[in-house]
Amino acid sequence: MKIGLIRHFKVKRGYPASLVTSDELMKWVEEYDASEVEGNEVDLRGIDWKRCYSSDLSRARITAETVYEGEIEFLEELREIRLSPLFRSKRKLPLFLHLTFIRIAWWFNHRSQPESKSEVEERIKGVIDKSIREGTDVLIVGHGGIMMFMRKELLRRGFTGPSFRRPSNGKVYVFEAESG
Repeated sequence: MKIGLIRHFKVKRGYPASLVTSDELMKWVEEYDASEVEGNEVDLRGIDWKRCYSSDLSRARITAETVYEGEIEFLEELREIRLSPLFRSKRKLPLFLHLTFIRIAWWFNHRSQPESKSEVEERIKGVIDKSIREGTDVLIVGHGGIMMFMRKELLRRGFTGPSFRRPSNGKVYVFEAESG
């Protein structure tokens, strides 16, 4: 059994200015979520994917509909991890500082974050369980942060597959169950 992970196509909306307020950062997140994508050729690795699950966010939905010809099941569980600024401020801070504070807050389950790490891990486990129950080759279209957790969970369950720090957009990463 194989599980293929693919990150959505590249989003056309670029990064915000290097200095932003927390409100400007959240406005950018909304624009990013609504942005169009830049499609690319996708190598499905010669695998006849029997099922496809995709995040229901538009960038993943468009990617899934472009690369997979069969029926696609769109799942909220595959949405990107929702993050929120640690504090609201009208003061402009460097983007990397906002993102660093948010990531630290999320890793430590700070109450400012809409979703905890354990909640994300449970979402991922549910999708992996569902994929394994299929007993066939499954393609999963999602987001970079989610893919990192999916990779970790697949390896924990005995799958083998490639390493990545930040998955490329529109590229399939194939994980295979040890038994074949």
